[in-house]
Amino acid sequence: MNTAVARWCVLIPCLNEEAAIQSVVESVLALGAPVIVIDDGSDDRTPEIVAALPVTLLRHNERRGKGEALRHGFREAMRQGYDAVLTMDGDGQHLASDIPRIAAAATQYPEHIVIGARLLDRAQQPNGRRRANAVADWGISWACAQPVADTQSGQRWYPRAALELVDLSAENFVFEAAILIAASREKQLGVVSVPIASRYHGEFRLSHFNPVGDVTRITLYTISRVIHYGHIVASYRRSRGTPVVVDSATG
Repeated sequence: MNTAVARWCVLIPCLNEEAAIQSVVESVLALGAPVIVIDDGSDDRTPEIVAALPVTLLRHNERRGKGEALRHGFREAMRQGYDAVLTMDGDGQHLASDIPRIAAAATQYPEHIVIGARLLDRAQQPNGRRRANAVADWGISWACAQPVADTQSGQRWYPRAALELVDLSAENFVFEAAILIAASREKQLGVVSVPIASRYHGEFRLSHFNPVGDVTRITLYTISRVIHYGHIVASYRRSRGTPVVVDSATG
């Protein structure tokens, strides 16, 4: 898994993932990648399980939301001297086997965020989630002024320039949208996607993402960003292009 990036790690925010977290972390460690896990106030055995593994564990005494978990992880990764992070969820929906292709794409596109886009087996996605994602993709791409294939995927490669946006004023699931938008508009980073499978087979715990409430918050934030950056029509036109999708060979 050689990449042009000097140092990178895998960042896993989690909340009550005792059923899956050990296998998720061990599958990443098997690739030889360093891991930082942020436990966002779990009240099950998640922190106990992670503490027994050779990773960096950051813990919140109470739930602060995914945005704060990622923010904490970004700061720790930069403190440890990493140049990039690859994020993935702790419930098993993201596979470590996709990491080499994402890392390879990051080498090919060094000034880009790389998204593990759920473009394969899309019939697995519940209809409500699919519609919510489509709305989010449309709006966030507009705010980014560039097309993005899957704005809601949590499996992403963030280069250092994106990590430096850690202090953005956005919480919970809005934080991930905010990073995409600010990285595109303020850091001039591109966004490319690597196809991964949609995985909704019933064995995962109930998602913490609320298709109504969270999409509403993301939408309102996105509208505010479209207005903030101006050039509304030009930004919309740029967002209507074809997203860059690469299926890189493993490194």
